[in-house]
Amino acid sequence: MLSRRSFVWLSSLSGAAALSSCAPVGRTDEAVGTSLPPAIAALTSMRDQAQPITAAERLTRAERARTLMAGAGIDALMLTSGTSMVYFANVQWSGGERLFAVVIPVKGEPFAVCPAFEEERAREQLALGPFTGNFDVRTWQEHENPYELVAQGLRDRGIVSGRVGIEETTKHAFSDGVAAAAPALRLVSGTAITAGCRMVKDAHELELMRLASHVTWQAYKAAYDSLEEGMTQNDFGKLVSAAHTQLGFSGSAGVQTGEYSALPHGSVQPQVVREGTILLIDGGCKVEGYSSDISRTFVLGTPTQKMRDVFDIERRAQDAALAAAAPGVECQAVDAAARKVIVDAGYGPDYEYFTHRVGHGMGMDGHEWPYLVRGNSLPLAPGMTFSDEPGIYIRGEFGVRLEDDMVITETGAELFTPQSESLEKPF
Repeated sequence: MLSRRSFVWLSSLSGAAALSSCAPVGRTDEAVGTSLPPAIAALTSMRDQAQPITAAERLTRAERARTLMAGAGIDALMLTSGTSMVYFANVQWSGGERLFAVVIPVKGEPFAVCPAFEEERAREQLALGPFTGNFDVRTWQEHENPYELVAQGLRDRGIVSGRVGIEETTKHAFSDGVAAAAPALRLVSGTAITAGCRMVKDAHELELMRLASHVTWQAYKAAYDSLEEGMTQNDFGKLVSAAHTQLGFSGSAGVQTGEYSALPHGSVQPQVVREGTILLIDGGCKVEGYSSDISRTFVLGTPTQKMRDVFDIERRAQDAALAAAAPGVECQAVDAAARKVIVDAGYGPDYEYFTHRVGHGMGMDGHEWPYLVRGNSLPLAPGMTFSDEPGIYIRGEFGVRLEDDMVITETGAELFTPQSESLEKPF
């Protein structure tokens, strides 16, 4: 049963704003007045292992984008918010109805269009990226048309007609406004440019992703070592978050138990961990903007033989996907390799039990290009990163998913974290 000490700690944690990532081992958290579970208290911060992406690296990315634009016949790329803005410019800008844009032309200097009252904030962030010095920031007052400034900025760089790539998360209102202000321009998808730059990670990016995966794996293990009967799924989620914080990063996991583990993305129903309960957890963290995404399935106590059998099939499917992944192999072949193992073991046909693709691309976004899914004939290349996460979901009973993050190497593929051995030895 859930001990009184754990109950007090978990209950008080919900009222605490945060746990210090620099706390000494075994310390008492002043915000809640109770000690962390020993496995979590023993963790120490790994933040000093994360080296930020430099302005010089981002400038190289912009030059790569220009090369891709020239090859695709695109005259400029417009970014408005989101991870691609961070990737190229190191600007964190939240969405809103006011246009803030960074435009990278194929030739000439980039420029920004910004609400006038936000100029100081914009310049502060732009100064932390590759576009420094007397950077061209064009401001607009609340009653003015910002799209005319985009059009004029392009004209000043000799772009009157031609094609402008629009980053895929850009609001329609923004792209529509530019189209109206510059009718001679053709607005096209900028995904070939953004994905073309971001799909293949360099050594620094891979270092950050390895660290993120290692942090989440350690956080999961510490939370697992602190699991007790009687906890709710939210209690266990708090353990995972606290462990990430102790390691120096913000992270979390969704937790599903019993029959709710058969729903790949879970349920909002209240759940309590009992002896013999299967748990499926899925989450991760960010390290200098780069993601981890790991799932583990385990049992408190002794699993049934059916649970063990399904786990073994699932593990073989994950192994098959890893073995199939290599440079030049089509993305869809990795999904097919895992799906064949599961279907041949009797959990088919097709998507009946393995209800989703085997993996998604990863990087600054937890889900990004490309995808390991049927119909995607894109060949894999060294430096591409993915989740490897087959699943078997038996409705009304339980589900099993194993997910580790995977990088394509020169000769094959490798996972960033050790795989689960069994339902009783997940770490």
